[in-house]
Amino acid sequence: MRTGSIARTTHETDIQVSVNLDGTGTFDVSTGIGFLDHMIEQFSRHSLIDVKCHVKGDLHVDQHHTTEDSAIALGQAIAQALGDKKGITRYGTAYSPMDEALARVALDISGRPVLVWKASFTQPRLGEMDTELFEHWFQSISQAAGITLHIECLYGQNNHHIIEGIYKGFARAMRSAVEIDPRKGDAVPSTKGILGG
Repeated sequence: MRTGSIARTTHETDIQVSVNLDGTGTFDVSTGIGFLDHMIEQFSRHSLIDVKCHVKGDLHVDQHHTTEDSAIALGQAIAQALGDKKGITRYGTAYSPMDEALARVALDISGRPVLVWKASFTQPRLGEMDTELFEHWFQSISQAAGITLHIECLYGQNNHHIIEGIYKGFARAMRSAVEIDPRKGDAVPSTKGILGG
């Protein structure tokens, strides 16, 4: 089993995160932000990555630190579980329809973190979550996990549908990318022999 576990405590957040890349999509998520919980749960369910994510954050200040740090810890746990990345498929792409909205996510577990984000929202909050924080969540997980990540909402009107389509697309792309390719054996999928160097 490829697993990772991160305990991260700062003056702003106290986080416990664990993942199992070879799981079934079971989750135990509690960040204090209901909508963020829902999105991380969608990620787990559709990636088949088991996720435990418990965050106690300074929500009396705002949601920024909790959102950012949950993504950092989740990304670090995924990177730990991937180890030297031997045998992984490496790339993943998904088109994710959510009713009238369509998201496209393409990623490379390259060790070179980049986020290209082409999505916008017409309202400042979903539930109690600030919509401006969604891009920041993906930026943070990209950096922490070492993922080149391209996210685009091709079209859509309902803000909930747009972001849920994005999270589900990210999940399905990650599911493909972290899977072991039986044709690769234990080779690192790079002509360099390493990823991220």
